[in-house]
Amino acid sequence: MTDHTVKAFDKEIVGLRTMLAEMGGLAEEQLASAIQALSKRDTALADQVIHGDDRIDELERQIEENAILTIARRQPMAQDLREIMVAIRIASDVERIGDLAKNTAKRTHAISEPLPRRLASGLKRMGSMAQLQLKNILDAYGRHSDAMAMEVWRSDEELDALYNSIFRELLTYMMEDPRSISQCTHLLFGAKNLERIGDHTTNIAENIHYLVNGKTLSEGRPKKDTTSTFNPADE
Repeated sequence: MTDHTVKAFDKEIVGLRTMLAEMGGLAEEQLASAIQALSKRDTALADQVIHGDDRIDELERQIEENAILTIARRQPMAQDLREIMVAIRIASDVERIGDLAKNTAKRTHAISEPLPRRLASGLKRMGSMAQLQLKNILDAYGRHSDAMAMEVWRSDEELDALYNSIFRELLTYMMEDPRSISQCTHLLFGAKNLERIGDHTTNIAENIHYLVNGKTLSEGRPKKDTTSTFNPADE
């Protein structure tokens, strides 16, 4: 590439990173608001989250379109091509995280009774863990840090373990009081959404590893979700 072409390519890469940073920041805000809306049964805040998802979707479309145009114009190789492909993959995961936050917020409308204190505490802790994983993995991408990415990748086991605990507790509530089945089912959906967000952060971690090292991660993914036979849809 000529110097002019290299400068133009660098500018396009910076543009992709900037849009991804905006997208990630919005996803963080959406997730925090969704957790607060569910825990406090704040339907007005839930509606803000639901309507706010459109901007995340639009950014993903822009990133994909710009990335494809950059590939067509510059025909990048090796590290440069990985940078573009990883940006597309991460944008897809962040978009799914936005969808999961929106779906969690939707559950707020179906929760009519205050949550039992122990359960509310568990969900809040799970939400905090999901938020921290998202923040840390976005930081890892911004710094191109494989070490930070692998730390997030390994930490997903903790989120799975907490989800298993909440799952069992909700089943206990439903068995003890059939009147709680409807509310507990919606909470199960909400908790599963948070667990799935952890899965998407591990996807991003694996893509950062590929970006930095030029090869896929050889280790098996850490996974401690023992409730796979119950897999609520996130749509």
